[in-house]
Amino acid sequence: MKENLSKSSRIIPTSVMLLTVATKEKHDAMTASAMFVSEDLPLVVVSVAKHILTHDLIEEAGEFVLNVASSNQAKLARKLGATHGREMDKFKEFDISTEKAGKVNSPIIKGSFAHLECKVVTSYSTGNYTIYLAEVVNYGVDDTLVPVAWHRNNYFVLGQQV
Repeated sequence: MKENLSKSSRIIPTSVMLLTVATKEKHDAMTASAMFVSEDLPLVVVSVAKHILTHDLIEEAGEFVLNVASSNQAKLARKLGATHGREMDKFKEFDISTEKAGKVNSPIIKGSFAHLECKVVTSYSTGNYTIYLAEVVNYGVDDTLVPVAWHRNNYFVLGQQV
């Protein structure tokens, strides 16, 4: 009998990102995790399922914003992770306040610990996902807020140095 390996992703603590993307006609948001792969040039990777609206919009726009979720946004992260943009306008449904980004057309979610404005450099198709390698072209941080991490299907506040 083959072991179910899909749960193995839950044992790695990860960042909690609220990925936003917009074209002239549509916008969407989803919960994601991202990882820095380079500091100078600042590059990140993020994986997006091919069947969702966010994927289609990233393919069209070639950019997105990674909003680093704050402790106040854990409930929003759960909601964004459990719904699909083809079914609803998540910004209206979840009353998501946004502001204009500085160097991309995708929106920044207000109340996030930080935001990274990203332009896609390249992508890699694997199974049901596309892995995007993106350059961070602008960012902002609100040091009055605290970021969260995801581990074993739960959210945890970060902040205590060990």
